[in-house]
Amino acid sequence: MKAMVLSSVGEALRLEERILPQPGPGEIRLRVEACGVCRTDLHVVDGELPDPRLPIVPGHEIVGIVDALATGVTSLRLGQRVGVPWLGHTCGVCPYCTSHQENLCDRPAFTGYSRDGGFATHVIADASFSFALDGFDDPVAAAPLLCAGLIGWRSLKLAGAGRRIGLYGFGAAAHILAQVCRWQGREVYAFTRQGDAAAQAHALSLGACWAGGSDSLPPEPLDAAILFAPVGALVPAALRAVRKGGTVVCGGIHMSDIPPFPYRLLWEERHIRSVANLTREDAVEFLALAPRAAVRTTTKTYPLADANQALDDLRAGRFQGAAVLVP
Repeated sequence: MKAMVLSSVGEALRLEERILPQPGPGEIRLRVEACGVCRTDLHVVDGELPDPRLPIVPGHEIVGIVDALATGVTSLRLGQRVGVPWLGHTCGVCPYCTSHQENLCDRPAFTGYSRDGGFATHVIADASFSFALDGFDDPVAAAPLLCAGLIGWRSLKLAGAGRRIGLYGFGAAAHILAQVCRWQGREVYAFTRQGDAAAQAHALSLGACWAGGSDSLPPEPLDAAILFAPVGALVPAALRAVRKGGTVVCGGIHMSDIPPFPYRLLWEERHIRSVANLTREDAVEFLALAPRAAVRTTTKTYPLADANQALDDLRAGRFQGAAVLVP
């Protein structure tokens, strides 16, 4: 097999040849068809997430075909298309796992962070944290759903049932979530980098009723705002934009420090919430919903060996939607 490997944070990934691994108890092996490039991969490569297992193969928006099963795995079958997300394993016995909060597990494993991920031709995955993608005929289009889609869905659940939803940072997650919101009959307000006309046009093409810079106020107070851009200064900006009793959801796994802000922005029972990982229930819900909502992902493909270029392009915001590696 071949894999793009991170040996030291802050360095470029290196293409390596490895012996094809065999699945252990409870595991499957996938022949990778596509793997999305997520902002969390940037955080791993840039050293913004602590203590990654090194060397590590990044990538946690994996779509592939099962080509090996451990004895006793019956939930999936050889030749089946499967998706593998960020949450790769949980202990199953800690207080969080036993109270339906496995996203907060005390001893988790994360794909592309503490176990090898999908920037490769093959990957080993826990069968219990792999999801059948029967009916998903395009692996490239499906790959961003495995994190951008799932984290977006969990963020929307935490945002509540409000009608006016603001999305800060109109990238992979927001362009998926905007379609879900419109399908649900909500209004979408898109906030982008200042002067990013391409991102604003993309948002409007997906049904947003308004698009503007991240320091702008929307024409109507928002019921909730979801932050996908990892910029702490957007928290007080979003608090200014939400109504009394509104909610600001921080959807990323990493964010720069939130600057001081006056208490009046939080007053009147506004809420700030963070999203941590996802649960298997989130995945089952969203992967059933996405086809019904006719979600269409916008993607830019790269060959596996060009993973570093894909990461650089994501960092610089050189494309709309999501980058996807195709081995």
